[in-house]
Amino acid sequence: MKNALLFSGQGSQYVGMMRDLMERFPGVDAIIKRADEILGFELSKICFDGPAEVLKETRYTQPALFVHEAVIIHLLKSKLTFDAVAGHSLGEYSAMYAAGVFTFEEALKLVALRGDLMFRAGEKQPGTMFAVIGLDDARVEAICHELSKDDNSVVVAANYNSPGQIVISGSAQYLRENALTF
Repeated sequence: MKNALLFSGQGSQYVGMMRDLMERFPGVDAIIKRADEILGFELSKICFDGPAEVLKETRYTQPALFVHEAVIIHLLKSKLTFDAVAGHSLGEYSAMYAAGVFTFEEALKLVALRGDLMFRAGEKQPGTMFAVIGLDDARVEAICHELSKDDNSVVVAANYNSPGQIVISGSAQYLRENALTF
């Protein structure tokens, strides 16, 4: 039997993440402490104590999820061998780390940069995403096209998660005002 590791993207973060792993498994605290050193701030405190509003900021969410997945990789490495790895969005970095493409430090620095750049871009042009469930791809794309305007009020199909589930993205206020169109 072959084993594959699949890593999720942003959205699975929660206040308290990694605390249970740190308390149950020796060595996890060293990984978390190393992450804090590399980043130059206490990501662990944000993960353990929140608040949720801060943890949801992309500049913290992305490193938090990567470190969490790196801890899981560390714990599973001695128990299983992996024949394949894959990741969705942010999870691609965890997959590359698991495959040995990047060291922990290299991957964490890239993820932190990615999260920070996305956070800053969102400050300049606030955006949001919604999952549309139950419509076919062509219908979602047509609605996005109808809603998009020349004044930068753009709505696009961003992620084709599965048949019948597409994530759309666009200007936060505009998308919220028009979400019921779907």
